[in-house]
Amino acid sequence: MAFEEKNILNRLYFIAGCMFIFAIAVTIQLLNIQFVEGEKYRELAERNTVKNFTIPANRGNVYADDGSLLATSVPKYDIRFDAVTVSNDDFKEFLVPLSKELSKMFGRPASYYQNVFRKARANKNRYLLVAKNLGYSDYIRVKSFPLFKKGPYRGGIIVEQYTVREHPLGKIAERLVGNEEWDAPGKYEVGFEGAFDDYLRGKEGKRLKQKIAKGQWKPVFDENEIEPQDGYDVISTIDVNIQDIAHHALLKQMEYYEAEHGSVIVMEVETGEIKAVSNLGRTNQGTYYEKLNYAVGESHEPGSTFKVMAMMAALEDKVIDTATVVDTKEGRKRFYGRYIHDSRRGGYGKISAARALEVSSNIGLASIIDAHYAENPTKFTDRLKEWKLDQKVGIQIKGEGTPVIPEPGHELWSKNALPSMAYGYNLRLTPLQVLTFYNAIANDGVMVKPKFIKEIREWNLPVEQFDTEIRHDKIASEETLTQIRDILKNIVKRGTGQSLYSEYFSMAGKTGTARTEYWEADWADNRRYISSFAGYFPAENPKYSCIVVIHKPSTKKGYYGADVTGPVFKRIAQKIFTDSPLIEEVQLADNLDPKLTSDFETYYKKVQAHYSKMPNVTGMAGMDAISLLENLGLRVVARGNGTVTEQSIESGEPLKEGQQIILKLS
Repeated sequence: MAFEEKNILNRLYFIAGCMFIFAIAVTIQLLNIQFVEGEKYRELAERNTVKNFTIPANRGNVYADDGSLLATSVPKYDIRFDAVTVSNDDFKEFLVPLSKELSKMFGRPASYYQNVFRKARANKNRYLLVAKNLGYSDYIRVKSFPLFKKGPYRGGIIVEQYTVREHPLGKIAERLVGNEEWDAPGKYEVGFEGAFDDYLRGKEGKRLKQKIAKGQWKPVFDENEIEPQDGYDVISTIDVNIQDIAHHALLKQMEYYEAEHGSVIVMEVETGEIKAVSNLGRTNQGTYYEKLNYAVGESHEPGSTFKVMAMMAALEDKVIDTATVVDTKEGRKRFYGRYIHDSRRGGYGKISAARALEVSSNIGLASIIDAHYAENPTKFTDRLKEWKLDQKVGIQIKGEGTPVIPEPGHELWSKNALPSMAYGYNLRLTPLQVLTFYNAIANDGVMVKPKFIKEIREWNLPVEQFDTEIRHDKIASEETLTQIRDILKNIVKRGTGQSLYSEYFSMAGKTGTARTEYWEADWADNRRYISSFAGYFPAENPKYSCIVVIHKPSTKKGYYGADVTGPVFKRIAQKIFTDSPLIEEVQLADNLDPKLTSDFETYYKKVQAHYSKMPNVTGMAGMDAISLLENLGLRVVARGNGTVTEQSIESGEPLKEGQQIILKLS
């Protein structure tokens, strides 16, 4: 017995010793934590309860030239529900009235919301999505609903606010204005948004906050706190009225000709300000949207619009004059083993150089350039380089296509290169680069740099202003400019563009029709063309220049520039004409051209009328209807884009100045 007691006693001593040693170890560790590693753990604890939060800056707005918004950041709200935090009494009392209010607002049955909330309650769902992407007024309304108005702790409402970028013009000019990268929210690469991102995005701030509860943080005083700096605003040169006109004129023609893609640019002659850019590409479903910025980025063989440059080079070098006779044969002529053809069967025979450009004779221009530059081709290419056609124009937005003007030694150079270049092949230019040259012709020879942005602003204070830049003081002599301007007027009056002629409205320009993908094996069976028209208006005192380019129109309906792109140019010119002081300059007044398109004719007649009653504007283009009604003293609210399908005040109703009318467009 004594032995067993002694053994038990020894065990107790051993256990006590172990506990003593353990206590000493714990004490040592505590002392180590407190005095040796204390600072480390205190910092760790502080990091878990106090941290810096990023305060995003408000992104600046993008404006049109008249102050209309092109892009702006607006707050959006998602509403969620914590089904656990609400008491049983409140849940039972407010479930039905809350569901009824949600039903009224969002259109789903009240029973749907009751079932959703009950299921969330049973499953202890603390993050049920109720509504998303709400605007501010809708958010305020939901916040006032039964139960929700009790707040986050008693009412279970969870509000998540975020900012989205919106374009008031919708999809119109989307590629020009720019938007977020689809795979990188907050990142901008294209258009105004991409080019001026450094100005627009502002600077983020930093704020120290302390954790006070699960998921809840409160700001704490921090002398190093950094307030966010809002982004600057960008004021563009875009005219929303002209942009709308250009977009719908292009869209109408693209749809009719079932074309692959196309673009339009409208430029103010004297300043180089870009007033509209529209780019439309076709989807697999046959609809069109702003797919890529073709106007700025797509280099291609321009075809016959380049004949103007070739003719000007020959006139300026005085190797010909406009009366020089050129033999176009019978519409077929051989150059260095290869035949060049004219579109007219049987050819034009012997004609003047001016007439060769008017009828857009490939043989005529190829013969002129080959005859006078074949022995010294660099004389011709140097003239093109003097006009800076081999250089990018250096615009303010990213993605400008690279021009290609080959010369001897270039990989594209051959004996046939020179005659091919004379009628717009074997070289590459973007629509904007071509238009820049035509604009110089309209601007008395002064080549100005295309300008997209007027200024950067911080509130109402200018930060940076962009003046008109001159690329070339005078591209040609006054004699050459006068001759080429006369030819461009005659192209519309009696040349390839004569179907566009109106004695009441003067335009000048050049049609273009170029083969594309002709190197593909299937071209003979599936012919593909690029149709274009470049020019300016009015012809006598040009205010605007414009280029229209449409790729791969359906050859079953037509492909010549005069048929496909010319009407787009004419429609844009005439509609700008009716909406501006230009109407007075050319005294349209009491004359109405019977050749005008029906919608232009309708609009013109309407604006001349005196109204005492509400007119019928259904079927009119949206911008036409808005202009007409605002001139009558009405406040117009337009919803959608396109033509007017509904008006909130019926035609025939008495007019009241200041009255609001809502137009539905589609």
